[in-house]
Amino acid sequence: MRLTILGGGGFRVPLVYGALLGDRAEGRVTRVVLHDLDAGRLSAVARVLAEQAAGDPGAPEVTVTTDLDEALRGADFVFSAIRVGGLEGRAADERVALAEGVLGQETVGAGGIAYGLRTVPVAVDIARRVARLAPDAWVINFTNPAGLVTEAMSRHLGDRVIGICDSPVGLGRRIAKVLGANPREAWIDYVGLNHLGWVRGLRVAGRDELPRLLADPALLGSFEEGRLFGPQWLQSLGAVPNEYLHYYYFNRETVDAYQRAEKTRGAFLRDQQAGFYEEMRRPDAGALSAWERTRAEREATYMAENRDAAGAGEREEDDLSGGYEKVALALMRAIARDERTTLILNVRNRGTLGVLDAEAVIEVPCLVDANGAHPVAVDPLPGHAAGLVCAVKAVEREVLSAAESGSRTTAVKAFALHPLVDSVGVARALVDGYTAVHPGLAYLT
Repeated sequence: MRLTILGGGGFRVPLVYGALLGDRAEGRVTRVVLHDLDAGRLSAVARVLAEQAAGDPGAPEVTVTTDLDEALRGADFVFSAIRVGGLEGRAADERVALAEGVLGQETVGAGGIAYGLRTVPVAVDIARRVARLAPDAWVINFTNPAGLVTEAMSRHLGDRVIGICDSPVGLGRRIAKVLGANPREAWIDYVGLNHLGWVRGLRVAGRDELPRLLADPALLGSFEEGRLFGPQWLQSLGAVPNEYLHYYYFNRETVDAYQRAEKTRGAFLRDQQAGFYEEMRRPDAGALSAWERTRAEREATYMAENRDAAGAGEREEDDLSGGYEKVALALMRAIARDERTTLILNVRNRGTLGVLDAEAVIEVPCLVDANGAHPVAVDPLPGHAAGLVCAVKAVEREVLSAAESGSRTTAVKAFALHPLVDSVGVARALVDGYTAVHPGLAYLT
């Protein structure tokens, strides 16, 4: 089976390859094609993968290319993990937003909109090429903002594109752990949009154990989301939010923490990864050890500003091991081998949430088999959550419309309608600021 990874020079690609190395079942991936626009980054990542595969005669063959059409032809699965504008673009997203006093995070608020506006046209082009060159391939979308980009691609690929995220998986695992349950045996009642969802129940042997957690402040305060949001707020909600909802519920504190930080997250990763890729220019550098060292620092500093704002302390060691590559491999196995499983994924709504239309991409538990991912029926969202989901989905639709039409006016509307942008004047300033620093937004007129 052939897997193509778009964004194949990306820093997290070795996580995917490491997961593939552990798969020995029939029908496994035997060839990996890495595609990237940057040949130097491709070379660096290929060196890491070669060291990972050393001594393993059954390791998937790895080839690299900068030709997108060549990468797509013959693919059975396509992982889309691109970053339009690179980490320099992410750092600019944060900088422009913070200058206007609003959040610049890459998937939430102004930063997410800017990232979406320059990513959607590229993702749509990829989707059209997949439909033409590899019509039977399944696309698994890692590219952020994951829900928005998956919806853009679904307009050309239908249900053959599925978005993934490791945040719900990690959240469910942490809740199960504090309740003394096996995460593999728990049913997680999770619903929302990507980076905007809530765990409303965790069933073990048919019994919902979440009320026991919500009734115990000490237990609530013993894991990351409890420390991040505070036990009292979780009890008020009657649910455990995805960590990214901290940007909404504690927006003022988070923006303040970002403004006080020595570097934004994007700037930190830009500089850190630049060091890694520069080190890989040396032929004698240990590729795998350099990558592992850089990754450990990257994971330990994840959402550091939010934890600082909440006084939540350091991340737990169990949360430093990644996870999205495991979700991707489980999804790919289920489709390729008809190994039926349940995963939380980003898929078209199809009536699952009554407050959204059928084509809206949502993040919910899905039954996965050889025919793809099928969203499971869920209870309606409570009013406060439904309102937020509808508001953010409306913003995503304006982003898609602006990307399709090239309308600057529609782009302003997308920013202005977002719950974390507090003024139309700020929205106009944001569009001015972003178009000034991103050549990829020159299409907005």
